[in-house]
Amino acid sequence: MASGMMIKGKWTTAGNRSDSSGKFNEIPTTFRDRVTADGSSGFKAEPGRYHLYVALACPWAHRSLLIREIKGLNDVISISIVDPIMGDMGWEFSEAPGAIPDSVNHARYLQDIYIKAVPEYTGRVTVPVLWDKQTQNIINNESREIMRMLDVEFAELAAKKIDLYPSHLHQKIDQTIDTIYLPINAGVYRAGFATSQAAYDEAVTELFEGLDHWETVLSQQRYLCGNQLTEADVCMFTTLYRFDPVYNSHFKCNLRRIIDYPNLWNYLKDLYQHPEFKATCNLDHIKRGYYRSMTDINPNRIVPKGPIIDFNEPHNRNSFHDAPKDRVDHAKGTF
Repeated sequence: MASGMMIKGKWTTAGNRSDSSGKFNEIPTTFRDRVTADGSSGFKAEPGRYHLYVALACPWAHRSLLIREIKGLNDVISISIVDPIMGDMGWEFSEAPGAIPDSVNHARYLQDIYIKAVPEYTGRVTVPVLWDKQTQNIINNESREIMRMLDVEFAELAAKKIDLYPSHLHQKIDQTIDTIYLPINAGVYRAGFATSQAAYDEAVTELFEGLDHWETVLSQQRYLCGNQLTEADVCMFTTLYRFDPVYNSHFKCNLRRIIDYPNLWNYLKDLYQHPEFKATCNLDHIKRGYYRSMTDINPNRIVPKGPIIDFNEPHNRNSFHDAPKDRVDHAKGTF
């Protein structure tokens, strides 16, 4: 599949993922409105008003889905899940196992949602998308901002009163998310979509320097920002979970595997084994989504059988003692 995008409301597969130097070319997200608890933004957090479009294969969409699950917003915000394989027309709604058709706009393709919002839209057609049923428009398609809205602005509507952005950690959480973004979250793509040796070498070096750094940090504390689960851990998890099954081979990020890092591997298992994390994970969608969609990298679309990874294997992270207010209590929906 070529890198598709919309130009003045028309779909084209002529888009290019890399710039002239061979570096991965990111295009900024377009829709940046905000939902607020009090409605001061013009969009009030209300049950049943908003719909989330996601792909289980996509780490950026996975972030928003995870926050929705952790907070217990499943009855507040409805969802659609696209087919795992992106075709020549982009993300498609289907009846594939694990997919959920578009029950709000009854669209066939995600691009139809973008055109409905902006008929002359120019840009990428990406997930996640937060849709407002009331105004019939896209509120936001920036995963970090959608995460924060679901976590903070929908807190009063959440069934589980866990705070992933506690006030005393605001600065640290934001700095951590910033720190892991370029070398790790985007770094795997910078390596995988590089079209020059220099661009690849730069990306993969920075990626593993970043992983090495957090391996050391996690030798001293349970989570990225201390001994409390935060939004930063959600951001890290969606990349680490895909690393050994996909990024290590498909994106040539093969200096080491996550399973080769004692602390990162146990940290990943610790997160995965929370029911809320596990409920949002679908390796079948992930592997088929990458290996069968990105034909410029994998032209024969062969999906590898392995690797065999046991995310349910016991971990050792309980050796780090949470503060009393942060102890795991699934009955109350807190970690």
